[in-house]
Amino acid sequence: MATSLNTKRLPGWVTGFGPQIIAALIIGLILGLVAKYTGSTAEEPTALGQALQIVGSSYVSLLRAAVVPLIFFAVVASIANLDKVTNAARLAWQTLLWFGITALISVLIGITLGLVFQPGANTGQDMPENYDGKTGSWLGFLTGLIPANFLGLGANTSIEDGAASTSLSFNVLQILVIAIAVGVAALKVGEAAKPFLDFSASFLAIIQKVLWWIIRIAPIGTIGLIGNAVAVYGWDTIGALGKFTLAIYVGLALVLFALYPVLVRLHGLGIKQYFSGVWPAVQLGFVSRSSIGTLPLTQRVTERNLGVPSGYASFAVPLGATTKMDGCAAIYPAVSAIFVAQFFHIDLGLTDYLLIALVSVLGSAATAGTTGAIVMLTLTLSTLGLPLAGVGLLMAVDPIIDMGRTAVNVAGQALVPTIVAKREGILDNDLYDAPRAGNPFADEHAATSQPEPQAQPVH
Repeated sequence: MATSLNTKRLPGWVTGFGPQIIAALIIGLILGLVAKYTGSTAEEPTALGQALQIVGSSYVSLLRAAVVPLIFFAVVASIANLDKVTNAARLAWQTLLWFGITALISVLIGITLGLVFQPGANTGQDMPENYDGKTGSWLGFLTGLIPANFLGLGANTSIEDGAASTSLSFNVLQILVIAIAVGVAALKVGEAAKPFLDFSASFLAIIQKVLWWIIRIAPIGTIGLIGNAVAVYGWDTIGALGKFTLAIYVGLALVLFALYPVLVRLHGLGIKQYFSGVWPAVQLGFVSRSSIGTLPLTQRVTERNLGVPSGYASFAVPLGATTKMDGCAAIYPAVSAIFVAQFFHIDLGLTDYLLIALVSVLGSAATAGTTGAIVMLTLTLSTLGLPLAGVGLLMAVDPIIDMGRTAVNVAGQALVPTIVAKREGILDNDLYDAPRAGNPFADEHAATSQPEPQAQPVH
């Protein structure tokens, strides 16, 4: 005779991903304050400060380690599925168009706030020394699209105290270029490429499962990331550049909580459902400060919560993680450029504001989804002919601002595919309107075994 066991399950607000992240934010804040006020600094961290730094950086490293195979095989698999979609070219064009539309509106918001807040006037800050950091250029962006090797990887060797150390890095845009080329070639080859495409689909399923395990420990990484940010930088750094920081966050809030909801509503979708669907990725983006590091979760919530077909999402979301950055490439460079001009008492004309808008719409790919937006800022300043020394002054509050910037980036990277899918009639409305279970990875196998929605011909 079978016996039934009554198991008492924990409530959803305890086991849900969102509540766990919020709890981790609070714990990280407390531990960061403890580390800060017990003498931990960036140069000489205490045991607690060092532990927070190791936990945070290790978690981001885990996320970034899985990004290269995810992007490559996801793009190859999505391109292989394009022959099932009757209007693939239209989907790609609509995606790029809406990237540009939202970027243009965002940069106009940034310019308006820069003129209203006057963030660079009467700051009380000393004139910065010449900036010697990394700068961006249009030529560098264009040449960076050409893969240096098949994997899009780079190596940097440094020598300290007679010992050489080498670190590897990857260029997301180059990986996209390689993956697109391989995917298109596989389609052209035909039947001979079927074993490779089957392998790609199998490997993609495996890497997604590994990423599920990594993202499930995000609360632990959150404690380290937030704790280290508070211990090293502290919230008091905002005070020196208060108007600038306030202008940035007001702009980010307007984009996230005003512009995006309006676009969602104009397309006949529920605002509450959009935010509840995208929020897990927004939270992770806020603490990780990396669109690329958050990419796996952004793509998953776009498919599983917002109802965007996997074949299209696996193309649009990775592309958005490198080129769709309303926070880093629109709001931030607009306000920052105006700040630098006001700080150095340089008058900007209509042509300068038009250049800011043009660089923000066309040059956001130069940020390549990495942590921070310094390359984008220097690209904007150099285009306008403004002093790059202003970048060094803004570095003091960059980590605090970067959390909000990345959160908005991630929200936009999920928004555009959702809008385009709705406009093209391929959005799974039932999935979009379904109640949120709090776990976007609940049933990996069942989710991937569902038939793929296909686009309909455009009349």
